[in-house]
Amino acid sequence: MSEHGCGCGCGHDHEHEHEHDQLNVTLTLDDGTELECAVLCIFPVGDKDYIALVPVDNEDEEEGEIFLYQFIEHENEEIELLNIENDDEFEAVSDAFDELMDSEEFDEMFDDEEDEEDGEE
Repeated sequence: MSEHGCGCGCGHDHEHEHEHDQLNVTLTLDDGTELECAVLCIFPVGDKDYIALVPVDNEDEEEGEIFLYQFIEHENEEIELLNIENDDEFEAVSDAFDELMDSEEFDEMFDDEEDEEDGEE
């Protein structure tokens, strides 16, 4: 869990309203429909921050679909999400996200092993 108590793991010093300890964002898609998404994480790449979102209700969506956006939090705590237009930038963000997820999965496996060892004593 992050130090600031947000629970989103982003490492930023800001507050969010929580619904069952999960931060949600509503995206308005190009066709005008709205899609409720859960925030997976907010992470830096270079000098910019990015956000990874996953649809809350995946019934009509492809399994495992993740949305990546540039994330900007303004001084008035208003959040802005920007499309990643550049292919090279998207590739760098996607790679950074994959590395972050791989390291978190590795950490979770390591934590699970420690829990099992603690339980055997």
